[in-house]
Amino acid sequence: MCWSATADLVAGGAVAAIGVACVARARRARDLPLAALPLLLGAHQIIESAVWHADGGSGPATVAWAVIALPLLPLWVPLGVLCAAPAHARRRLAVPLAFGAATSAFLAYALATRTVTAQVRGHTLGYALDLPHPPLLVAGYLLATIGSLLLSGDRGLVLLGVLVAGGAVVCAALWRLEFISTWCALAAVCSVVLLGWSGRPRAAGPRPAEGG
Repeated sequence: MCWSATADLVAGGAVAAIGVACVARARRARDLPLAALPLLLGAHQIIESAVWHADGGSGPATVAWAVIALPLLPLWVPLGVLCAAPAHARRRLAVPLAFGAATSAFLAYALATRTVTAQVRGHTLGYALDLPHPPLLVAGYLLATIGSLLLSGDRGLVLLGVLVAGGAVVCAALWRLEFISTWCALAAVCSVVLLGWSGRPRAAGPRPAEGG
């Protein structure tokens, strides 16, 4: 969603580099799915540079972009949050994960049975996939991704959820104006937040009582 193929390529490379650092800094194995999220976001933008070069259309780059954006992210994010969250928050995180799994399954089926297309619209790319009940799908997507971050019980992840929620509104507004999208900046900011989060010591769990 950056304003050119070059911008997507440069921004994607930078975000992916942050992802490498996040993975290297992760202190626990169960933090790795979320720590690797910038790698996925960086790859997503690099793929979009290929969509720009193809002048949109419905080719392999468009399909690859849609696979990440549609079925993969609404499942990856709540699952990653569930893995990394403190034990007291995991029960409530089953709700956004269930929404994510259902939304992901529906979108995967839609991609398998329909054609996704991309079109250059001013300074942005627009993607189209004929979906029934789009408001329900958008609600499920947001509950899975932003909802899981806000319910995580982790300060860093809650902050990330607030940033994503606010950034999504701004990105959507500017995209509708066919102006320069802020998606690149949002992905970079979120990746920096995750970089700080991945290297932060986690609070230790309660210690077992010592026998007398």
